[in-house]
Amino acid sequence: MLYYMVDTIESNQNRPTWDEYFMTIMDAVATRATCDRGRAGCVIARDKRIVATGYVGAPAGCAHCDESGHEMHTVKHEDGTESRHCIRTTHAEQNAIAHAARVGIALEGSTLYCNMAPCYTCAKMIINAGIIRVVARNDYHASSRGKEVFAESGIAFELLSSETQKYNDQ
Repeated sequence: MLYYMVDTIESNQNRPTWDEYFMTIMDAVATRATCDRGRAGCVIARDKRIVATGYVGAPAGCAHCDESGHEMHTVKHEDGTESRHCIRTTHAEQNAIAHAARVGIALEGSTLYCNMAPCYTCAKMIINAGIIRVVARNDYHASSRGKEVFAESGIAFELLSSETQKYNDQ
């Protein structure tokens, strides 16, 4: 039997936590986004492995914002305030969930990493996909109802910064 002695090499490099690691990858995924209003990305991981990614963009085969401009929609809220949204695109979270469904990957028990706190529609999809934890870098001006349904359904939600994502025409 052979035995090898391995010297321990001191390293000044601090390894990122798993959350930091997946958030860094999410930033790389976001570089593929095709809407400059919020170049958002998403990574879904389970058991320390990436199972799906997505970025904000128009449906496959359709014109992208970067090519054709934004398809803006103004929403008037009950309190009288208004917010503007580009509705040409599919959100990064939706694209990641759709990709997993398309290739037959179950998301039960996974964690979703995203740029902004998910909107209400994305939150409902996240819950129904079986994702159990969401980590978001920044808040989103239209995320209050999404956060409420996360709490109601028992989804662990972590917001890394209280800063709210801003848009030029908001």
